[in-house]
Amino acid sequence: MLAYLAALAVLGSTAIGCRTASAHRAPAPAAGRADTTEAPTPAAARADANVTPAPALAPADSVQTGIALFEQGEYARAEAALRESSGPEASAYLAGSLAKQRKYPEAEAPARAALDANPLHEVAVSALGASLVGQRRFDEAIAKMTDVLTKKPDLAYAYFWRGQAYYGSKRADRMVADFETFLKLAPNSPEAPVVRQLLRSLG
Repeated sequence: MLAYLAALAVLGSTAIGCRTASAHRAPAPAAGRADTTEAPTPAAARADANVTPAPALAPADSVQTGIALFEQGEYARAEAALRESSGPEASAYLAGSLAKQRKYPEAEAPARAALDANPLHEVAVSALGASLVGQRRFDEAIAKMTDVLTKKPDLAYAYFWRGQAYYGSKRADRMVADFETFLKLAPNSPEAPVVRQLLRSLG
């Protein structure tokens, strides 16, 4: 059982909201293909020197870039982009990026800022749950996730993090109920196989 719970703790750091996206990466060069790019001539170098540099990203572009990086699993780069942005959406995804990197104390403030503007923002809710559980503030996590669930009872990751908090506060019966609800709401989530295995192990 302890092994399952350790696996849940690892998976829990990935459970930041339900939005997913495939990572779009540039294809690697074909095997055996040499780089045939020629060195620039002095004239080309002078022409390049006169090219106007690309403008810095506008704040809205930084937010979209940060969200895209977050959804591709590039959490450190997402954090860097989102720190240059402002607004509830930027705060939510900054919190999510920090929590994904297990920077739990740092994730709390932006998560709360996002939830002040939108109390049901799924990424911010999950980031705050991760932050509080990661800091072993189980009672706070239970209270916050319960408050969210009274307003949005189908928010899967609120059950996930409340279940983790119930385990931390040695309330296994409540943990089981929350994990069962989580599985009903998110049966295909990355955490679902480990949660199912844990529940089976409890008999």
